[in-house]
Amino acid sequence: MQTGDIDRFWTAFDAINATPDRTRKLALIQQLYIDRGTPGLHALMTARRYTAEQYVDAIAGYPKFWASIRPLTNRAHDMAAPLAANLAKFRKLYPELRPASVTYAVGVLRTGGTTMDNQVLIGAEIALADETVDVSELPEPMRTRLGAFFATRPYLNNGQNNLHEYVHTQQRVSGDTLAQRIAYEGVAEFVAELVTGTKPPLELYRYGPAHRNIVRDRFRAEMDGTDWGNWLYNSAGNAFGVSDMGYFTGYEIARGYYARATDKRRAVKEMIELRYDDPAAVKAYIARSGYLA
Repeated sequence: MQTGDIDRFWTAFDAINATPDRTRKLALIQQLYIDRGTPGLHALMTARRYTAEQYVDAIAGYPKFWASIRPLTNRAHDMAAPLAANLAKFRKLYPELRPASVTYAVGVLRTGGTTMDNQVLIGAEIALADETVDVSELPEPMRTRLGAFFATRPYLNNGQNNLHEYVHTQQRVSGDTLAQRIAYEGVAEFVAELVTGTKPPLELYRYGPAHRNIVRDRFRAEMDGTDWGNWLYNSAGNAFGVSDMGYFTGYEIARGYYARATDKRRAVKEMIELRYDDPAAVKAYIARSGYLA
């Protein structure tokens, strides 16, 4: 597990704040952070389209945020042992597990975790946060969304987050229909729970069980489309009034598939190796889960 990018970010951060010259600031973030960064940092920047300009602007624009998150990013150094233990459990559950790298780096507030090929990429400024982080300077809707997320103490769920992203490194790339994307995210959620014994303490896991029929009916109506607006990677400004309900739906599908299987290990293998790029294969998987019955 790589955490050195975090230390290099704060070195660059201090140097940037010591000069008023924007051209010099851009040179410093490039030289001290980006150029010296790990392949994981470079992959994170590519995945989320981060630029030197965005870093410099965020450093200047959100000083209270950076001051409050800075000590919390040290939590990354405590994650190696839990990650190794969880990967050992994952390998027992899924012996075909392929290796993947895990990198903690500082981004520009657009992801707490993502993947690229066989790389798990954790945005430390989000994944390691808690309710003490000052979001008052952030623009809306980011302020409300991240404020609510940080109130759930995401650092306490970091093991599940790491495993969720690690599962993605084992899966095929998803297609674009809502059903395909929800199946992809749901398997990662469910397998991460099997390994860690936890799932995120998010509102979607409270709202979903209390509104199962409403959620199921809307999914049935929208599953073949390519509009994810009500379901994934969103704020609470959607049809449910709750962020990311697609994770709940995908989790429920995976849970149903696993519960119906007589051979649980085979079920895990089938879910991870599902042809997420094939709409027909995904719809057959959903049918076998019993979710829409």
